[in-house]
Amino acid sequence: MRRLWHLLQAGMAFCLLATVAAAEFRAGAAVVDVTPQVLPVIVNGGVLSRSLSKVNTPLNARALVLDDGKERIAIVVVDSCMMPRPLLDDAKELAAAHTDISKDHMLISATHTHSAASCMGALGTPPDPNYPPFLIDKIVEAMMAAERNLQPAKVGFAKTDAADYTALRRWIRRPDRVVEDPFGNFTVRANMHSGRVWDDVTGESGPEDPDLSLISIQHANGRPLAVLANFSMHYFSDKDISADYFGLFCEGLKQRLTPEASDKEHPFVGIMSHGCSGDIWRRDYKVPAEERNDAITIEEYTNGLLDIAMQAYEGIEYKSDVPLAMAEQRFQLKYRVPDLQRLEWAQRNTADIGDELPKNQKEVYALEQIILHERQSTEVVVQAVKIGDIGIATTPNETYALTGLKLKKQSPFDKTVVIELANGGDGYIPPPEQHLLGGYNTWAARSAGLEVQAEPKIAEMALQLLEQVAGGPRRVHSQSQGEETVATLNAKPLAFWRLDEFAAPEAKDSSGNHRHGIYEPGVVFFLDGPASDKVCKGEVNRCAHFAGGRVRTTLDGLGSDYSVSLWFWNGMPTDARDMSGWIFSRGRDLILDDLGDHIGIGGTNGHAGTLVFQRGKNVVAAGKTPVERWTWNQLRFERKGNRVRVYLNGELEIETNSPANFPAGYNQIFFGGRCDNDSNWEGRLDEIAVFAGQKAE
Repeated sequence: MRRLWHLLQAGMAFCLLATVAAAEFRAGAAVVDVTPQVLPVIVNGGVLSRSLSKVNTPLNARALVLDDGKERIAIVVVDSCMMPRPLLDDAKELAAAHTDISKDHMLISATHTHSAASCMGALGTPPDPNYPPFLIDKIVEAMMAAERNLQPAKVGFAKTDAADYTALRRWIRRPDRVVEDPFGNFTVRANMHSGRVWDDVTGESGPEDPDLSLISIQHANGRPLAVLANFSMHYFSDKDISADYFGLFCEGLKQRLTPEASDKEHPFVGIMSHGCSGDIWRRDYKVPAEERNDAITIEEYTNGLLDIAMQAYEGIEYKSDVPLAMAEQRFQLKYRVPDLQRLEWAQRNTADIGDELPKNQKEVYALEQIILHERQSTEVVVQAVKIGDIGIATTPNETYALTGLKLKKQSPFDKTVVIELANGGDGYIPPPEQHLLGGYNTWAARSAGLEVQAEPKIAEMALQLLEQVAGGPRRVHSQSQGEETVATLNAKPLAFWRLDEFAAPEAKDSSGNHRHGIYEPGVVFFLDGPASDKVCKGEVNRCAHFAGGRVRTTLDGLGSDYSVSLWFWNGMPTDARDMSGWIFSRGRDLILDDLGDHIGIGGTNGHAGTLVFQRGKNVVAAGKTPVERWTWNQLRFERKGNRVRVYLNGELEIETNSPANFPAGYNQIFFGGRCDNDSNWEGRLDEIAVFAGQKAE
């Protein structure tokens, strides 16, 4: 009996050890060449179709398989411009039949190189007839090879700032420099690379995301196994068929981390995934052309990025207790289909194309209208992955940097990366406010055809999935308070708008008085505000950029003694119009009467670049100090009865008498424009406080 008991105990111990062993975290990685075998090959990335017949650098599918004993997931990053969901679904179906990985535990994304073989139709480029079936087989091969390479492993994470290697490429045009879209309408207030000509623009249309993130995986003995990097930079632009900087970065990691390549059976695999880069490129148009290094080569660019990555890599700490989880959601989104007028225009402009490819931009976009009309809607895939204390969110789109920042700052994981163009190639998804500004990223086509609300729907789904895999709620983003912010709150303002929102419509009142403002259309969000530790600490201060819209609110009981404090940044040249722009206005909406207070920056009205105070319909006084364009300045407006004082950066600029005969209920306030919408502000505002009396400091 005792012998039987010992045998049972031994058996239970063996089962327990087996369970522990099965729960051991393992990882495997592999690289499979996906360079087209039949040349020339059709290549994605342009408006019109083109073919290439020479290979500069090979294209690869780089696969990573992770297993914690309960969950097994695969992440594959392919050197492709974009890949359609049906093709990837076919690859997942086939891979699931040849591996122990379920279809909904496979994440497959594109690097977005613009010099890879085409596997999907977009704009004027069709898929190459030979390449898609070949690519499917190679993606499956990569997953199978990575699974075979599973080894005991551990994981670490690093994030570092690579701001010098990424920048906003989408800039807002002046309201008098709007250009024509392919449909014959003057709608383009923002477009790619318009920042090259400073006289045409008022500033960037959104924030940058400078994060270079590394998910590093080592063998149990500390030898490098794989690094999954993530960075938001659209592409460099290389010659011939090429994996662009993505491929060079991956090979550079391998050379730096495993220069001797001692393990031929399980070689190190570097992977570069694409961050949210829909409005991002490498050239910083804030820097004068003569000061930029536009002649930098792709090798120099990549090596500089690798230097930054290696510095971050050296400080990574690793864990072998790495629970995994993955969640996926599929849902339908509508296309922005043409109305009858545009559909008839499209049919006229494609009548003679026949079986030929479109020959110009007008034909391309005309054909796209017909395709959207036929399809009406599409299915999209959104995923979230948990790797220990690291979260990954995906979008199937070319996603703006702002969306990536929304996800990272609200994710339940402090360590979060966002991989775009994953599990589909559903085109640009501008945040809704960007559609009003127009430009290539918004023109309805397969490259940008989803409904206006696609971005918030996809972002919300990604956040819900992150909550699901994390087993906890999202974080609430709240900007920190520097000493100046604390002083403003201690002064008990009537309202205090920090303008650090991700999106419209509410400008939150931080005073606690619940006097929230409303953003009108024509405002974009989360740009860099005044860089001062006195405003916020340890993070980039955020603000709103005004491009025709205003923030409006009503302050009940606002009398003749009041003051306003704010930061402003003017994007409009002073020789462009009579008033460069109105910053603040008290008056009745949509009209200009004889009673209001208005503060702005003068233009060709004889007060170029200086502060202007207008009472009612007439300019009363102007300052003496020109305000430099694209610089942050602090404004303080004080009214005590008939006495008005205006301060610029703490110095008195305007002092004048002006009647304060405001009638009862004269309490509408506007920021970023005058009450009648004339010469609205073109630039940024931040940290707006309104006080009863003269408490603004």
